[in-house]
Amino acid sequence: MENSGGIKASLQGRYASALFDLASENGTVTTVESDLEKIGLAVRESGDLAELIRNPEVSRKAAGKAIEAVADVLGLAPLTKNFLGVLAANRRLFALPDIIRAFASIAAAQRGESTAEVTSAHALTDQQVEELRQKLELREGRKVKVKTSVDPDLLGGLVVTIGSKRIDSSIRTRLNSLAQAMKG
Repeated sequence: MENSGGIKASLQGRYASALFDLASENGTVTTVESDLEKIGLAVRESGDLAELIRNPEVSRKAAGKAIEAVADVLGLAPLTKNFLGVLAANRRLFALPDIIRAFASIAAAQRGESTAEVTSAHALTDQQVEELRQKLELREGRKVKVKTSVDPDLLGGLVVTIGSKRIDSSIRTRLNSLAQAMKG
């Protein structure tokens, strides 16, 4: 695994690694990965859920009940649901977004994949994403899964992050570099 040592050393990495091991034993890695993507999306889209996982004043019991209700609504698998309950009981729900990223990295590394996080100023078409994926696979020499997001502040171009490598061809960065060069 490419960067699993660093991932597993962190708190989030230890939780993600433990969940990955359990999912591997049960043959449910794909299901758990899908569940984590669902809960991650729910956290990003729901201000209330995001506040719940970050609020230290919410009791363990209340957080556990709330996260169990969310898991039921999302139709999460029992292992994922139990894992979220453990996070709530241990007051670690705040780490959920990082745990999700760490789990995805571990799972991708196990499959021999890399994940490229691509940020663009405008939404990319399916054809553009596919062409980018093919170019990244040639460059990396392995399968690449592309996750896209939009940041209008980039003005144009792309920012691609694969592991610890970042390729920044955004217009915003080019303009900032030009401004720095002009300052002398």
